[in-house]
Amino acid sequence: MLHITETIAIADWELTESFIRASAPGGQNVNKVSTAVELRFEAERSPNLPAPVKARLKRLAGRRWTNEGALVLQVEDTRSQARNREIARERLADLIRQALVVPKRRIATKPTLGSQRRRLAAKSIRSDVKAGRGKVGEED
Repeated sequence: MLHITETIAIADWELTESFIRASAPGGQNVNKVSTAVELRFEAERSPNLPAPVKARLKRLAGRRWTNEGALVLQVEDTRSQARNREIARERLADLIRQALVVPKRRIATKPTLGSQRRRLAAKSIRSDVKAGRGKVGEED
């Protein structure tokens, strides 16, 4: 059981861990030992996450989200399989916590009268600068 918050916990059946060989440098250890962890979370089928959270999680996951609705995390940070496993679970928990935060709605505002006037004044000054340009020796 992976506890995200007091109310949300991920069951063990939703997580699948497989161990693969890491691609990082490490000499013979890399060639012999499968220390990298691939953590697969069946997010789309999870009964613990509400639909809006799943949608935000999908957006946050990006390329790590599969067509089947699973979130796949690969961790090969350390030479220790156990530590990589802990890091993968921490990253999954952090992603889900980020997805739990409801983004603030943007309130559209009108530009102030002063900012509109400053913008138009700057445009007219720029227009005068560009109008003053021309070929040397050319007279109007």
